[in-house]
Amino acid sequence: MHIAILGAGLMGRLLACELLKADHQVSVYEATSEKSPNSCARVAAAMLSPLAESTVTEDSVVLMGLYGLKRWPILLEGLDPKVFFQQKGTIVVWHRQDVHEAKRFRSQLQATSQRIPELPIIQELDKSSLVNIEPSLGEKFKDAIYLPEEGQLDNQQLLHSLQAKIITSGGQLFWDSPKQINQFSPGKPGEPDWIIDCRGLGAREEWTNLRGVRGEILTLHAPMVTLSRPIRLIHPRYPLYIAPKENDTYRVGATEIESDDMSPMSVRSSLELLSAAYSVDSGFAEARIIDMSVQCRPALRDNLPSFNFQNENILQINGLYRHGFLIAPAMLDSAMQIITSGSTKSANKFNIKISQSHIYSS
Repeated sequence: MHIAILGAGLMGRLLACELLKADHQVSVYEATSEKSPNSCARVAAAMLSPLAESTVTEDSVVLMGLYGLKRWPILLEGLDPKVFFQQKGTIVVWHRQDVHEAKRFRSQLQATSQRIPELPIIQELDKSSLVNIEPSLGEKFKDAIYLPEEGQLDNQQLLHSLQAKIITSGGQLFWDSPKQINQFSPGKPGEPDWIIDCRGLGAREEWTNLRGVRGEILTLHAPMVTLSRPIRLIHPRYPLYIAPKENDTYRVGATEIESDDMSPMSVRSSLELLSAAYSVDSGFAEARIIDMSVQCRPALRDNLPSFNFQNENILQINGLYRHGFLIAPAMLDSAMQIITSGSTKSANKFNIKISQSHIYSS
């Protein structure tokens, strides 16, 4: 089949690579320039933490995240350049004044684990155990929660390697090419057989209940910091995550701001993020700020992902919200199943919403 994909973000690139692997002809149309791409996937920590995210999302997302942890290593095979991937778990810490928030967080994790027994067992760390895993944290925290097997990858490396894979596999990638789905007539002579819309917020004209959720991330070069796995700081107003990447680089961010404002990061936001990072590890005092990034993630009203059929051969994929890298493998394989066999079995397994799903057998 000839398949046209609108949008060269995370889902667009993953789908292009999988479809090319299955010997389909693929054309990808991206509205922005190759020199200044604007995908929200570029502004992310790319943490793969289903249990940690369970406190703010539904069980279906947790199950998709568990699936993704097993699927990501396979998807990364054969990519060149290689992509940083790690599965050393997540450590959750809190300051003394936030102990009640920590208790609430712990109870939420325990409730999720009871509902989904296949999740790794939560581990309580005292100061000695914490020092054994992350020595620098023992200076400021007397206990913590360890979530085994959770992971992360480098989103910038991934997007670069997926782009290279599309080109070397014979796909076409058209930059500065904004397209609307009504510009195509799939199935007619000279037209693609399928249109897959992965434009995120670019699809708001057709998918009117989409909204933007602002995310802000600092990229720091911090040779004095020795954290080796993602850290989450519990805080009642601005919970923080710190994701260590390669070459002493760290991504520091807040989770979400209900706004589709794309203006640069404010002084207040940057001060709060930097102060929170310093409160976790004083080595950040001498860090250098490499980048301050802002993007808006596409979200639907219930903050859950969805497939939508404009007609039999036009599939829209959207609403991945803040869970893009976590749930992308499940969304990818469910979409591939729909496109190649017409089945919604995988989508139903993960409870992914499908509009007009009566077109296909389940």
